[in-house]
Amino acid sequence: MANIHSQKKRILRSERERLENRRYTSTIKTYFRRLEAAVAEGDADRADAEHRQLVKTIDKAVKVGALHRNNGARKKSRAARVRKSLSA
Repeated sequence: MANIHSQKKRILRSERERLENRRYTSTIKTYFRRLEAAVAEGDADRADAEHRQLVKTIDKAVKVGALHRNNGARKKSRAARVRKSLSA
């Protein structure tokens, strides 16, 4: 454990930030699973809604720095491929 006061504060802050980043990544995984489930069931309306929500969450995560922009782009591309497989 750190002895310096500012370093103690930094440890607490980095833990809060880590948990916030985990919230974003966990939410993204959840929406991706929902999208895959909707596509598997053949429910186009639900798949569209889940895809929109997933892309919105990915964009927010990239904006706040929880995800790298290339990682976000890759996830959005993968989601688009999954979404498109329903219509194909």
